[in-house]
Amino acid sequence: AVCRADGLRGLQKGLAAGLLYQGLMNGVRFYCYSLAEDGGWTGDRGGAVAAGAVAGAVGAFVGSPAYLVKTHLQAQTLSTMAVGHQHNHESITGAFESIYRQHGVVGLWRGVTGAVPRVAVGSAVQLATFASAKDWVCERQWLRKDSWAAVLAGGMVSGVAVAVAMAPFDVVSTRLYNQPVDAKGTGKLYRGFLDCILQISSKEGLLGLYKGIGAVYLRLGPHTVLSLFFWDKLRNM
Repeated sequence: AVCRADGLRGLQKGLAAGLLYQGLMNGVRFYCYSLAEDGGWTGDRGGAVAAGAVAGAVGAFVGSPAYLVKTHLQAQTLSTMAVGHQHNHESITGAFESIYRQHGVVGLWRGVTGAVPRVAVGSAVQLATFASAKDWVCERQWLRKDSWAAVLAGGMVSGVAVAVAMAPFDVVSTRLYNQPVDAKGTGKLYRGFLDCILQISSKEGLLGLYKGIGAVYLRLGPHTVLSLFFWDKLRNM
């Protein structure tokens, strides 16, 4: 349907904003987690989870404006098949300018209340399960500790865990970012993170929070494996 409406390039809508978001969010996230590792705070499972959550929250806050623009651009399509609110930005720079003109600096961080818990949970699960899974296969001597296969195995296990943990937060953050707003920048559909969860749960059931989990895994699975693989190898270098 996307290809018919927007052509093959439609599948890459918002790519520049997506790359900007990943660079900002993951750059900050992995840097903060590396600091925690170097400080010896991730030695036990609780420390790894806490460090991953804090690192994810900081990264999500820094990257929030780029995620906002990415969501707006990806949702735009022909009126005949449009789903959700259409913001009609011409480009990534035009989107930033339009949001800033209408709602100021604060407007660029609209939806951040959904992004911070989303990435905090995902980051905590991702980094903690990656380290645990990698150590687990190495302790059983299935794979060598310094091998790329051990990193790959840890990333594959982590990808499944992240998709299951993040799916509800993905649904909530997408709706908060993409909802229409009034002149004051207040959402017209949801008042905030908790209100969005309650509305989805009451109107669509608890399974409504897991809408699109297949697509979530198809994105997060390879993303988790590759990002953790390159992060691990680059750190060793």
